Amino acid sequence: MAGSSGYLYVVRMAPTALTTAKTLIQVVAGAAAFDVVKATVSQVTKSTSEMLRIQLLRKTAVATVTAFTPLLTNPADPASLAIGGTSLTGVNATAEGTNGDVLEDEVWNILNGTWNYLPIPEGRKRAAQAGNLALVLITAPAASMTIGATLEIVEYR
Repeated sequence: MAGSSGYLYVVRMAPTALTTAKTLIQVVAGAAAFDVVKATVSQVTKSTSEMLRIQLLRKTAVATVTAFTPLLTNPADPASLAIGGTSLTGVNATAEGTNGDVLEDEVWNILNGTWNYLPIPEGRKRAAQAGNLALVLITAPAASMTIGATLEIVEYR
């Protein structure tokens, strides 16, 4: 367990060439609520400044994604209830759903290194059972760039 409050998992989008604004990571809760404890976005191809908007939000209709099963941070923990699936938990959307409540809205200068979201415990964003949260690149890059992202969640059971 991560402390005494839940189990910690990681959803990771490997560095991928992107040319459009899109959902980078989407997590759909199963029978347990979860909090986002950390999120990162990074790029490895550009050497000129560019500002991109990143949002952490709820979807009112989920995106179609490449399925990704959340990774255990402790191999002794049970598998996540936020299972991977094309309309469940996954990465690199191929079709966007509908964006809902925007919980974080920030601008990232891609030359400043990795964008990090590391809230204090009281500021963590929560998805209820069967709810969802998504990390979305709102602004399309000016040209193709290789972007990677991670979302760490703590799941409560």
